[in-house]
Amino acid sequence: MNTIQPGSFLTLHYRLAGPDGADVVTTFQDKPATLSLGAGQLAPAIEARLLGLAEGAHTTFTLAPGEAFGDRNPDMVQRMKRSALDGMADPDAEYSVGDVVEFPTPDGRGRFAGVLQAQGEGWLEFDFNHPLAGKAVTFEVQIIGVM
Repeated sequence: MNTIQPGSFLTLHYRLAGPDGADVVTTFQDKPATLSLGAGQLAPAIEARLLGLAEGAHTTFTLAPGEAFGDRNPDMVQRMKRSALDGMADPDAEYSVGDVVEFPTPDGRGRFAGVLQAQGEGWLEFDFNHPLAGKAVTFEVQIIGVM
């Protein structure tokens, strides 16, 4: 029976749940996922827990706060002038607290997102931490195939 090693190609069902137990993502009711271990498709801490599992394994594990998506970094909460945002996006756009807003990377070749936390006269404050940073998560996995 094949076991998961670094670089293995996997077919699996998985479920990621936040600290409240609610599903963040699941493939159990749909097609299984395929991925290459080490390609960055899963958090490194999750990939490390998969090593050594055999085809057919079905397990659930909990990762401690910060283990899967890092600790919350207060430096990643930033206030910006509304005029700066208008230069990167639609200047007529309306934003509400809780909105996820995409920004271009400095080189212009990619994008990243921040969650609007607060806004005032001429400014907006965004949290660029991963939404699950600093939180415990539960990962359930069923290994279908390993190559």
